Amino acid sequence: MCNLYSMMKSRSEAAALGRALSDRNNNQPPMPGVYPNYAAPIILRHAEGQRQMRDAAWGMPSSRKALLDAATKRADKLRAKGKEVDFAELLRMEPDKGTTNVRNTASPHWKPWLGPGHRCLVPFTSFSEPDQVGGTLQPIWFALGEERPLAFFAGIWKPEHTCVRKIKDGEVTCDVYGFLTTDANAEVGAYHRKAMPVILTEPAEWDLWMSDAPWTDVAHLQRPLPDNTLTLVARGLRQDGLVAG
Repeated sequence: MCNLYSMMKSRSEAAALGRALSDRNNNQPPMPGVYPNYAAPIILRHAEGQRQMRDAAWGMPSSRKALLDAATKRADKLRAKGKEVDFAELLRMEPDKGTTNVRNTASPHWKPWLGPGHRCLVPFTSFSEPDQVGGTLQPIWFALGEERPLAFFAGIWKPEHTCVRKIKDGEVTCDVYGFLTTDANAEVGAYHRKAMPVILTEPAEWDLWMSDAPWTDVAHLQRPLPDNTLTLVARGLRQDGLVAG
């Protein structure tokens, strides 16, 4: 599971590459470490058909079942202490940090956000997977080359999602996003066999993902990169800040 990536190129470079004609936050500095629930840039289709860059919080809505199970456990603990429980309110206020990686696209939970209006491009320069094969769990950073060129994850997003991200903040409303994952290729699989992000490297792929095409016509993009496409650029770092532009 990819829960850490870097976007070290300027937003203007990412917007130009993804052909976004406007940016709602063009002053954001490079991001050597993007973590779950962080606000980071995504490129989406504007209502008028033009691409727009904006910030969204990393983490799509978790499934109803996941939240129901979590709230049920919390309710059971409270009842065990002799406390009364308003379960409907408990469920409404159940914290949801969001689901960062979308693997099972056949799940009914994800189907509402796989259509054209909810697909987006997520710019990045490198991404990290924990070393599960070696057992160290240290971050292993991958990029499309030592120079860390820009590329895009195949993302989905939801506007104005209301939930409790952190208990201390209570209910908030924000745009949220996640990106697809798939089987690991050789480079990632040497450290993390389970999965890798879905990465789009060619303009034709970006355009298809952002087109009006139905899911059935873009589903083939949920695939690993060919072997020998990625370069291991760092290990053991919580941020990949080696290249700043």
